[in-house]
Amino acid sequence: MIKYFPALFLFLIAGYCEAGIIRGVVTDNNNHPLPYATVLIKGTTNGTTTNAAGQYQLDLPAGQYTVVCQYIGYRKTEVKVNVDAPTQTQDFHLEPLNMQIKEVVIKAGKEDPAYEIIRQAIRKRALYQQQVKEYTCMSYIKGTINMDGAPDRFLGQKIDKEDMGVDSAGKGMVFLSESVTKVSYREPDKLKLEVVSSRKSGGGFGLSFPAFISFYDNNVTAVITQIGPRGYISPIAQNALYYYKYRLEGEFTEDGKTISRIRVIPRRKQEPLFSGYIFITDGDWRIHSTDLLLTKEYQLELMDTLRIRQTHVPVADDVWRVKDQYMHFSFDKFGFRMEGNFVNVYADYNLHPQFPPRYFDNTFLKYDSAFDKKDPAYWDSIRPVPLETAEAKDYHEKDSTAKANRDSAFSRYTLDSMRRKQKPVKMMDVLWNGAKHKYYFRRDSSIVSHDLKVRGLLQALKYNTVEGLALALEPTLLLNTGKEEKLRISPFIRYGLSNTHLNAYTEIAWTSESRIRSKFGSNEWLLAGGKRISQFNNANPIDNIANEFYTLLLKENYMKLYENWFGHLQYSRVFQTNDKLTAGIRYESRIPVENTTDFVIFQQKDKQFTPNHPEELAHVPFERHQALVVDLSFRFQPGQQFIELPDRKIPFSSKYPTFEVAYSKGIPNVANSIVDFDKWSVAASDAMNFKLFGEFRYRVAAGGFLNDRNVQIPDFQHFNGNQTFYNLKYLNSFQLAPYYKYSTTAPFYATLNAEHHFNGLLTNKIPVINRLKWNLVAGVNAFYVNGDNNYVEVFAGLENIFKLVRVDVVTGYQSKDNTRVGVRVGFGGIFGGMLKPGNNK
Repeated sequence: MIKYFPALFLFLIAGYCEAGIIRGVVTDNNNHPLPYATVLIKGTTNGTTTNAAGQYQLDLPAGQYTVVCQYIGYRKTEVKVNVDAPTQTQDFHLEPLNMQIKEVVIKAGKEDPAYEIIRQAIRKRALYQQQVKEYTCMSYIKGTINMDGAPDRFLGQKIDKEDMGVDSAGKGMVFLSESVTKVSYREPDKLKLEVVSSRKSGGGFGLSFPAFISFYDNNVTAVITQIGPRGYISPIAQNALYYYKYRLEGEFTEDGKTISRIRVIPRRKQEPLFSGYIFITDGDWRIHSTDLLLTKEYQLELMDTLRIRQTHVPVADDVWRVKDQYMHFSFDKFGFRMEGNFVNVYADYNLHPQFPPRYFDNTFLKYDSAFDKKDPAYWDSIRPVPLETAEAKDYHEKDSTAKANRDSAFSRYTLDSMRRKQKPVKMMDVLWNGAKHKYYFRRDSSIVSHDLKVRGLLQALKYNTVEGLALALEPTLLLNTGKEEKLRISPFIRYGLSNTHLNAYTEIAWTSESRIRSKFGSNEWLLAGGKRISQFNNANPIDNIANEFYTLLLKENYMKLYENWFGHLQYSRVFQTNDKLTAGIRYESRIPVENTTDFVIFQQKDKQFTPNHPEELAHVPFERHQALVVDLSFRFQPGQQFIELPDRKIPFSSKYPTFEVAYSKGIPNVANSIVDFDKWSVAASDAMNFKLFGEFRYRVAAGGFLNDRNVQIPDFQHFNGNQTFYNLKYLNSFQLAPYYKYSTTAPFYATLNAEHHFNGLLTNKIPVINRLKWNLVAGVNAFYVNGDNNYVEVFAGLENIFKLVRVDVVTGYQSKDNTRVGVRVGFGGIFGGMLKPGNNK
């Protein structure tokens, strides 16, 4: 991979004895250091960036050079240097720019001269955005995150500050990494990154993905979409004049060009906008540099502030590119106070690369086989941004600690220490949180563990009208049986105090990594059997907590159950492409059960519990019977891109929807099975980000029965209804529909779930709500079986309440009932969208 290095770096590694080091400090006229200033060799893009202390270092072959130093707001300085000694010092003292403002009298009704400059830049925007059709360059990235305070507890859990790498006051460096990455690009959207080397303090993967931020784009993605799902409007976007005000704050001359310093001022708060400065060259109207800021008042999420500084330099005739980019963020939430700096230094631009055929394949990010094998001497030789004292100390301490831990990995002391370090089981763990224990042992060159987990007793208590109060114990033992193999043993023991039924079964799952034609994938075999209690709809539309609330307090027993002796064998493979194939066979001896208790906390004489048999299917008998069913399914997403590690590929993303196909066959006359049906389904789902206009998510599906000679209630097509006050399965449920009213064995049905997340659009105009960052969400859920069996509901609501909660108002139009209106509460927003419902048994 050394052929991908810039020529300067190659020379340094191959012949360092003929090279010299120029180092120094960049300061202002008051001798204050200028952090992240640009230092480069004139006529090239080879150079460096000062660190936070204003220090820089250039490694150069012997010869004469003109070294250029520039910093936003200061006059660029050039110095001729003769490299004829191993080490020499060259400090830079930069003078503030003497901004000249033309005498312009702005009369009433006249505008600031900045507006005409911005209009010219907007006219040129598309040209510069598309000017470079393809290129390669090298990117050096250094990132640091420092903690300035951390709470002792978070969400009731004690914070282990030692594991975080901070002191008892919560202060210290928690992240430090650097990397060298080759960037290759071809219009319109082909991008390939090749990580030459990467390093993280204490070991592990560093940050190797350059942050591509182009202010020539109308909509700017600032690092990751989570900090601004709508993106941010560029100060020179096509419609920027509608969002920004501008003020010309001065002009200066540099290399014969006049540069205008323009103040960028958002017109309105709670819009995705920058503030700060943009520097535009006169005549060709290109970006010279930027110093722009995002804050919470302008729809920045997760962080409090994000500052982005860029310096653009010429790389060819009439072509300028970003030379360096500096980002600083601050975060102060939940008792955590931190700030971070990320520096990208770009070098060795090639605007006419000769890409071989099929160079841009589905590998998006590729790591060299020795990316993490570089020693400190290598990093000292190629690092364009000098380490600061705290950074050098962090590397030394954490790398030494990591090495000591590796060296002592087999020692009895280390093993005993890990065993002793486990937190003791407390009463709250036994009652609610659950208890877990690790059993450490040595294997090959590492220490691995077996894990035992047990739910808290209060969480193990269930209540329904069939079992009454039930105790459900669900311990899990996870065994590491090989390097890439794990065995999970999960017994389920459940006893109902009212019906005195014991249900017990065990799941055994074995997972392993394997190769098929040199491609990695994971296999899982699942074997389960015993006696259990199940909902008629095996998608479990109502969870235990909701059922207990409605049963005990409101006298509504929505959960409908049956018992079954069963055996289940299933195989699934997740391919390297993230596609998943599942095949299984299950046998059930299904047993109807009845209500055995009518206990409630609040007596309501005007209400009665309904029978355990779904009342909407009262006309469908359910008697004891046997069922043998084969299930097949396949999930795939075309166009998958990958991160390629030295030994495997990891799926990363795709711009195409995810598709699912499934087929189930009820097999009669085998082991007394009476079911006889063929059931099919297809589905497609996706999430599409329209930036300023929000994100659209959908799921469409169709299916039916090719044969319905004998279909029992558990095998019907059930639509996931919801008669409780909260919802968790937004794109696979119907928020107001009854649970079993529309269940069917029809030859065809179709469903649609669609919702649009406005992500601040519209609500950013509403006082109070815009400051709280509550966002509008709206959509429709519908299914169609036939003219007598269909359902449509529309909803609108607010999400991102406390970053977690979503509240919808829903109207349901039902073919078999009157129109209903209701309110549903669930999870939605920055953090709420990350939560997924689990299985409730």
